[in-house]
Amino acid sequence: MTPLVKEKKLTEKQELFLDALVTEAKGNIREAMRLAGYANNTKTAEVVSSLREEIIERASMVLAMNAPKAAFGIVGVLDDPSAMGARNSVAAAREILDRTGLVKKEQVEVRGPENGLFILPPKKIDDGLGTED
Repeated sequence: MTPLVKEKKLTEKQELFLDALVTEAKGNIREAMRLAGYANNTKTAEVVSSLREEIIERASMVLAMNAPKAAFGIVGVLDDPSAMGARNSVAAAREILDRTGLVKKEQVEVRGPENGLFILPPKKIDDGLGTED
């Protein structure tokens, strides 16, 4: 059985760039390029355009890896709600959790009177005369 999507072969320098981007460089493209050994005059667009999908995949992985930390950050505010920056921590944690698919569940409950009355529009009566305008 052959896979439908061929895996792109990356050069060693591209692999180094991707690894550095999500570790030491912390998302700084120019720094990741330097760490991977690209020349200083190499344009960032040249590197990024060929690795767009891989960069997005790695960024998604960074969010997934930090989802537990975000969850504990929200829970930590319960222990110390007056901590400096608690509101910002919760907002950042919520963003991470939303982007990883762990969103707040909302339920809507609709209630009406127990013995409600439902009124239908009047029924049209066909008198069989077939009048036309």
